[in-house]
Amino acid sequence: MRQLGWLVGALAMMAGQAGAQDVPGDPQAGADLAQEVCAVCHVVAADQPSDPGVGPSFLEVADHPATTELGLRAFLQTPHATMPNLMLTPEETDDIISYLLTLKGG
Repeated sequence: MRQLGWLVGALAMMAGQAGAQDVPGDPQAGADLAQEVCAVCHVVAADQPSDPGVGPSFLEVADHPATTELGLRAFLQTPHATMPNLMLTPEETDDIISYLLTLKGG
């Protein structure tokens, strides 16, 4: 669970109901974007052939009890020293969040 502590702390502050959520966005578009942009540093899918070993896997993030749509939205819009400054469109943000939440409990 490397480097998961900073994310857990941020998400815990925004923890809400982590159950099924009606989230805007297209999870398949989010999965495609994650493969294109995020897989350089993160394992973004269970079938990813190798672990880049830089950031936490999307499965670890999704399965954390504090992971919610609101927490992910705030996290993705806040600069972090350990992440590149991604400039996601609102639609891309919705798609990534939608995809991450499909991994919850899976």
